[in-house]
Amino acid sequence: MRKNPITRIRVKGDAFSIGFALGQATAACFCERTIRTEEFRALEARWRESDYLRTLESAARAAYPRFVRELEGIAEGAGQPFQTIFLWNCRGDLQLPAHVTDATKSVAATGCTSILIPSDGNSPAIIAHNEDGAAELLGACLWVEVEPDEGPTWSSFMYPGMLPGHTFGLNEFGLVQTINNIRAHDLRPGVPRQIICRAILEARDLGGALEILKRTDRASGFHHNLGEARTQRLVSVEAPASGCAVREATSPRAHANHLLDSEFASLKQTITVSSTKRQEAADKMLAEGLLARGPEAVLFDETTPIHCDKDGRDDYAQTLATSVFALFPEKVDWRIYSSPDDLDAITGTLRVSAEGHFSQ
Repeated sequence: MRKNPITRIRVKGDAFSIGFALGQATAACFCERTIRTEEFRALEARWRESDYLRTLESAARAAYPRFVRELEGIAEGAGQPFQTIFLWNCRGDLQLPAHVTDATKSVAATGCTSILIPSDGNSPAIIAHNEDGAAELLGACLWVEVEPDEGPTWSSFMYPGMLPGHTFGLNEFGLVQTINNIRAHDLRPGVPRQIICRAILEARDLGGALEILKRTDRASGFHHNLGEARTQRLVSVEAPASGCAVREATSPRAHANHLLDSEFASLKQTITVSSTKRQEAADKMLAEGLLARGPEAVLFDETTPIHCDKDGRDDYAQTLATSVFALFPEKVDWRIYSSPDDLDAITGTLRVSAEGHFSQ
C-alpha cells in the first residue's frame, strides 16, 4: 500500500454543492486527524465564539460570499458545525495561545518550498513546489477538479476540511498559483487568507490576481507564486497583511517560508530553522546549475532539508506532494507526485483558448 495516496476527484455544481462534495470526501480524515490535534483544540478554546472570529467571518462574507458558501457546504458535508470549519480555515489568521507545546508552534509554522523558472523563449516557464504539512495529513489530501456553475473551472490540492487554493492549483484561464506559508506578526481583522487564495483561483489573468493581493483589508497573508500561461510571466508576491511586494521572476529563484524582500525588513516574523536551511539549500542548488536536470532534482533532493520524509526537523513537517507546472502560451502541463519514487504521478494538460476556456 502506498504511504501517501493522493485521491483525485471531480465535482461540479453551485457553491454549496461543491463544498458539500469536498466536505464529504474529507470528513473522516478531518474528524479522525485534524480536530484531535493540539493546534485545533487550542485555537478552538481561545477563539471560538470570539468577537475577533466573528469580525473575520463578517469580512469574508462581505468580500466573497460565494466562497463562504463553499465553506458552509464543506461543513455540512463533513458533518461539522460551520464555526468549526470556519475557525480551522482561519488558523493562519489567529494567534496561537502561548501555552501550546513547541511541536504545535512548529507545526503551525510549517510551509513549503517553491521554485520559479522563467522561460528562455524556447522552453516553458515553470512553477514547481513541495507542499509540506503535518505528518498526520499523509494520505489524507485530495487533488480536486471543480466545475462551478458560476466562475471559472479550477483545480487544487486540498487539505481535509479546508477551502482549496492555499496549496497549489490552476484555473481555466491558465493562471497557476503555489503558496508558501509565512508567519508575519501583523495579524489584524480582515478577510482571511484562505479566502484570498480561493479568490485568486477566480482571476482571469495575472493582473486580476495581483489586485486581489493588493487589497488592504486582508487579515494575514502568504507568499504567492503566480504564473500566467498566455504571457509566460512568473511573479513572486510576498503579501503579509500590512503590504504586498511583487517581484517579476527574470531568473530562477526559490522561496521557503519567511519574508525575503527588503520592504519587510522591519516586520517581525517567525522564521524556523527549517525554512532558513531550505532557502539556503535551494539557493545553492540553483546557483550550482542543478535545474539543468529539472526542478525535481532540487525538490526531491533528500541530502538537504528540501524534501522531508524523516523526523528531526524543527517544523515537524512532511512533504505531502510535489507539483510541477509547465506554462506554454497555449497550455499548462502539470504533474503531481506523492513521493520521489512515485511512478504513477497524477498528470494533466490544460489547454487555454483565446477566450480562456479549456479542455483537459
